[in-house]
Amino acid sequence: MSRRDFDIVVIGGGHAGLEAAWAGANLGAQTALVTLDPARIGVMSCNPAIGGLAKGHMVREIDVLGGLMGRVTDRAGIMFKVLNTSRGPAVRGPRAQCDKHAYARVAHQMITARDEIEVIAGSAERFILESAGAGRPVCRGAVIATPDGNNVELHAHTVVLTTGTFMRGLMHEGEHRTEGGRAGEGPARGISDTLRELGFELGRLKTGTPPRLKRSTIEWESLDRQVGDADPMPFSDLTEAGQFPAIEQVECRLTRTSEEIHTAIRENLHRAPMYSGQIDSAGPRYCPSIEDKVVRFADRASHQVFLEPESHESDWVYCNGISTSLPRDVQHRIVRGMPGCAAAEILQFGYAVEYDMVRPHQILPTGETKLVEGLYLAGQINGTSGYEEAGGQGLIAGVNAVRRARGLAPWALGRDEAYIGVMMDDLVTKTPVEPYRMFTSRAEYRLMLRADNAADRLTPMARELGLVGESRWARYETRRSAINQLDAHIDGARVDGKTLSTIVKHPGYVEADLVRDLARAGVDATGVGRGVLATVLAERQYAGYIARHRAEVRRIAETEHKPLPIDLDYASITGLRAEAQQALVRFRPDTLGRARRLEGVNPADLSLIMVELERRKRRARNRAGATAP
Repeated sequence: MSRRDFDIVVIGGGHAGLEAAWAGANLGAQTALVTLDPARIGVMSCNPAIGGLAKGHMVREIDVLGGLMGRVTDRAGIMFKVLNTSRGPAVRGPRAQCDKHAYARVAHQMITARDEIEVIAGSAERFILESAGAGRPVCRGAVIATPDGNNVELHAHTVVLTTGTFMRGLMHEGEHRTEGGRAGEGPARGISDTLRELGFELGRLKTGTPPRLKRSTIEWESLDRQVGDADPMPFSDLTEAGQFPAIEQVECRLTRTSEEIHTAIRENLHRAPMYSGQIDSAGPRYCPSIEDKVVRFADRASHQVFLEPESHESDWVYCNGISTSLPRDVQHRIVRGMPGCAAAEILQFGYAVEYDMVRPHQILPTGETKLVEGLYLAGQINGTSGYEEAGGQGLIAGVNAVRRARGLAPWALGRDEAYIGVMMDDLVTKTPVEPYRMFTSRAEYRLMLRADNAADRLTPMARELGLVGESRWARYETRRSAINQLDAHIDGARVDGKTLSTIVKHPGYVEADLVRDLARAGVDATGVGRGVLATVLAERQYAGYIARHRAEVRRIAETEHKPLPIDLDYASITGLRAEAQQALVRFRPDTLGRARRLEGVNPADLSLIMVELERRKRRARNRAGATAP
């Protein structure tokens, strides 16, 4: 068996794996990226869209932290639109429909252009482990089965595992079942057994995808138009205005289901894998199949279906809204019952995928597993759903894999710092019973965590970590200078006898109003970027709420980040309730803040834990005193 040596090994070429490998390269680590088929790096296996409500916030955060997703989206996007514009800036979500072939091509080009990344075709068979005596085993690489039938040992300081939906993947289409993680690709079988043997608790989840239609067979012009923003905003701070949008933009169309379609679905529920008992794992509640919608919302006569072109290079149209695993004959009835689709040809039928995942209470907020040192998990293996959630985890895991390899302290984002921090905290303090999806409602500090201020929140941190270079830092400094200058103009201006700093707080006051009123005060703000205008207005309109948020963050900071030993013997803490013990032993939180958020742990339990920590400290001081010369 041949041997290769790297700093880190990343297993999986999906969105989590790409961000992990890219982060490793940004930090100068020699990185092996292992994938079943290198030609399918960055494939958008479900909806070829990036961003949306809360998800768009995470893409902005990934970009500011030096990530890949926003840059690829700006080069492959074919319809950009900010969602929720009628509401406040905290809950507006940038979204882009992408050309799926262009996205995969750009991602492949960017990854393979990095000297620090070597792409290796193969599948992970087992990990290379070192014994740490009585402690946890340490992961030092992986054995990879290559397409030529040979095995190669990839030795490294750390490993990031991002298997997506491939671990024992099983696809369902009516009564028909096929092994695989997505259409046309087989499953990863051995890694599930390997993880079980190491003591990991696995679960099983389900996701699904809708049929794809041939555009030329749809009565396209008869349907309502869905258009992007006339003056779209890029995701990445590195995208030059003159180079964006990079490719021709498209329109989508809107159609809908009907009562007749719903009747056909009800008549065939016994043939739907989710209802026949063929699938017993949980699917995504907030992105349900059409059969789920018909059952759960029985009073609805119809549901919207967005027809979204998948690429300039194909005739495929994605049916956003009718994810299904019903048999083909029923899918034909669904599609051809929708307005504009009476003669529509189905190019790929919808299907569901069941796959193994690792219950995420077994990882730390860095992505590192609690059972094996140096082994990191990211993406759908942790029970999440979506490219954006996967990308955020991949970045976190990639950064920490390099930091551990170099003997540096672990790095994690707090709930008050980023949506990525909210997601990681949710994963390690809750047991997902369905694929986890990010929403703005999950973030208690969402007025501070807006898409418009991601650069202000995270660029200094990214700089300190070594993730961003001089170009991005220079743009950040230019932006901060523009914000400070605009703030000074607002503070010094009066319009119609009123201070502009008061006027800007009025409900409904927008960027165009600010430019107009500054002009009336003798200040030309026409050259100020939209992003700067948006941030300055949001900060002033939310000022009172943000001040309260920051005060709350300061109040809980002392206990929030107080470390907890993950091997703490909770059974020995006198008075700790059985329910709290069970939760603490299961989740093994690494801080008091995360212990506080566990279901079953109350303030009295926390007090007992803090007393025990003080006792430990005193015993350690006494031992140190006893051994002092």
